[in-house]
Amino acid sequence: MNIFEIISEIEKVDPEVYERLDSRRSIFKHMSGLGQKLSAAALPLAFGAILNKAYAQSSAAPSVVDVLNFALRLEYLESAFYNLGLGTIGATATATQTAFRSGFSTTNLSSLDIIRLDESNHVKALISTITSLNGTPVSAPNTTANALGVTGDFDFTGGKGTGTGPLAGVFTTPATFLAVAQALEDTGVRAYKGGAPYLMSNKDVLTAALNIHSVEARHASRLRTMRRGGASNNAASSVNITGSNESDRSASPKSWISGSDNGGPVPAVTGPVYGAGSAPSYTPSSLSAPVFPSESNVIQGGVTLSASSLTATSGFPALSYSEAFDEPLDVPTVLAIAKTFTTSTSTFFG
Repeated sequence: MNIFEIISEIEKVDPEVYERLDSRRSIFKHMSGLGQKLSAAALPLAFGAILNKAYAQSSAAPSVVDVLNFALRLEYLESAFYNLGLGTIGATATATQTAFRSGFSTTNLSSLDIIRLDESNHVKALISTITSLNGTPVSAPNTTANALGVTGDFDFTGGKGTGTGPLAGVFTTPATFLAVAQALEDTGVRAYKGGAPYLMSNKDVLTAALNIHSVEARHASRLRTMRRGGASNNAASSVNITGSNESDRSASPKSWISGSDNGGPVPAVTGPVYGAGSAPSYTPSSLSAPVFPSESNVIQGGVTLSASSLTATSGFPALSYSEAFDEPLDVPTVLAIAKTFTTSTSTFFG
């Protein structure tokens, strides 16, 4: 078995092996020369040293399966949220859920049921993908609800299990439900973008993850439209945005993130969803700075976007430069946000 056959075998259990060795390509490019200088007996030892160095330098970086399990945890969180509020797919809604559903217009309820189904399908797709990679999907959370609508793992009021947090009424007040839904979907969009660099070694998985990313973005946009129009409004949107007049664009929330979104629907709780992250030590050096900026970021490709740097955009509203891009968020920051919605005894997000 030659060196490249060995790498091929390693790839079967670690699809990212080539990515791990990427910074040492020159060694493999000249492997034939290395072989000529070393004895046949010494070559395996040299190769072992290369592998040790490669894995030692990237041991903290999440693997493809790690990233997928991270995404699965988030999808479990979102799926549980919609199922607890609107009723579990395929099951009869409780009296409380039926009453709650009546607070939404037919149009909005139809959209929410589609989003609810999407999140359930995302969970199934991620479990299937992780299993196909010979990984072990994280166990499902405890979602047995008590009288307050709090589960063993989740408290969507932000009350850590009391059901009386700053988002109390999340499953009885449609406006609060839509606000929390928006924050969760906005977090998901940033989380998938932040995880994308670690999926580069498996293009099929990367493509699937980006497909989910785009669906999460559509969810976020639709939820923002619902919030702007009101939970009981049957129109697709109650605001007509015309021309470039900034006052026409000031309805809150817009269907896209604007600046740092003023901290989101409940700034004290949702502010981190729109703020800057912090690059972990394993962040790929190939990513250009700023790596995990806030959503108000206007630096793209090393260029500060403004009317002066892009003269063709003279007259554009100042906020339009940040609105044109969504920003990634790092794993630790996303986990901290997700823990906002867990009970004090839950270890689901670590």
